[in-house]
Amino acid sequence: MNTFRRYFYLSSAFLSGACLVIMTLLILAQIAARFLGTVIPSSEDFAGWLLSATIFFGLAYTFNEGGHIRVTMLLTRLSTKNRRYLEFFNLIIGLLISGYLALYTILTVYESYDFGDVSDTYLVVPLWIVQMPMAIGSLFLFVAMFDSLIKMIGSETPRYIMSEAELSGED
Repeated sequence: MNTFRRYFYLSSAFLSGACLVIMTLLILAQIAARFLGTVIPSSEDFAGWLLSATIFFGLAYTFNEGGHIRVTMLLTRLSTKNRRYLEFFNLIIGLLISGYLALYTILTVYESYDFGDVSDTYLVVPLWIVQMPMAIGSLFLFVAMFDSLIKMIGSETPRYIMSEAELSGED
């Protein structure tokens, strides 16, 4: 199971990194094209969509590695027992929010597909294709939070807490 978890989080990071590289190459190609007196149609739109994909694909990996901004000043001052209760509460709230986000984005993708919505840019692109990375990334974040909640229920310490402890020098 740990191998599956590792590959799940690494796939999140890989997808995010791949979108970042493609976005960078697209921007560099647009710069070169403008230097040569031409343009790449809708390159700004594709760069924006790739930026969104980069962010959403990276959510699960960043959460697992403890990279999301949290109020650790309060958490580190609590007793171990109280901190565990607060972490448990935070995970439940985060799970509800990420579940709502995942459900809403999946429904948005479905509606865009069902209605045949397209972008209003120079190149017509079906919106469900553009929205799909957001739905997948939101679902990945939901799974990551669920995984951490299951670990906490099983009296394990989630990876994001261990990462925070490593960064702050705690034991």
